[in-house]
Amino acid sequence: MKFEEKMNKLEELITELESNNTDLEESITKYTEAMNLIKECDDQLKTIEKKVNKMVNENGKLEDLEITS
Repeated sequence: MKFEEKMNKLEELITELESNNTDLEESITKYTEAMNLIKECDDQLKTIEKKVNKMVNENGKLEDLEITS
């Protein structure tokens, strides 16, 4: 599932949980699914962040990108 699809599903689950129209068992199932999606999205973002923080220097070697403010 793509990142955007996971975020859409997460929003859907949150809306359903906030509506209070689910019984306890269903709420626990939806909560667990939401937490798994959060972890997957976080892992994806961390992987992408690592890729973005690498740049090819003049010698063709990868190096960490240093951001100065």
